[in-house]
Amino acid sequence: MPQTRHIERHFTGSETVRDIVIGMSDGLTVPFALAAGLSAAIDTTSIIVTAGLAEIAAGSIAMGLGGYLAAKSDAEHYFSESAREAAEVREKPDIEAGEVAEVFESYGLTAEESKPIVDALRKRPQAWVNFMMRFELGLEKPDPKRALISAGTIAGAYIAGGFIPLGPYLFLPSASSALTLSVITTLITLAIFGYIKGYFTGAPPLRSAIQTVLIGGLAAAVAFMIARVIS
Repeated sequence: MPQTRHIERHFTGSETVRDIVIGMSDGLTVPFALAAGLSAAIDTTSIIVTAGLAEIAAGSIAMGLGGYLAAKSDAEHYFSESAREAAEVREKPDIEAGEVAEVFESYGLTAEESKPIVDALRKRPQAWVNFMMRFELGLEKPDPKRALISAGTIAGAYIAGGFIPLGPYLFLPSASSALTLSVITTLITLAIFGYIKGYFTGAPPLRSAIQTVLIGGLAAAVAFMIARVIS
């Protein structure tokens, strides 16, 4: 009897999702808080729009640069550790072989069961180094394009998120009316974004949506109250 082919489907875009979450969450929250705070002090939307656009530009550049540097640091750390492991495989093969055996023992294999695998790895230095990088140090080889992709993803998500709370100020002349619409659209977007984020990251989507709304709403409320007190 023919059997249905088993196909495993695993989510593999965790790094991209992480970058979108970083950029979008800050892009929604910071311009939202800025616009809300300014709305408490002035009623001219043109000033709020100018400040908001400047913040989105500066924030997206800063966030994108931060993502780029973080990805570059991860790559540099990986290759530094890889060179160290390669040197240890050449200079201290017996010690490294013992560490391989310990890795297998942590998975429940006996020394006798792991010995053929250890011996096979000793004949393949590069595979040995790759094994140690992944299973001893828990490091995956980074994509050489990762830094630029991360920077672009974070910056783009920040810009997309920033224009949502700022949008009403582009079309309404009164800051108070624009603030009301901005609050509604931003909180709805935060809820949707939080739900989707939870779905992809494995967290309970409803809880993620509520947390995202509370954090964004709290930031905007604090900025609004500070500006109101000062003005």
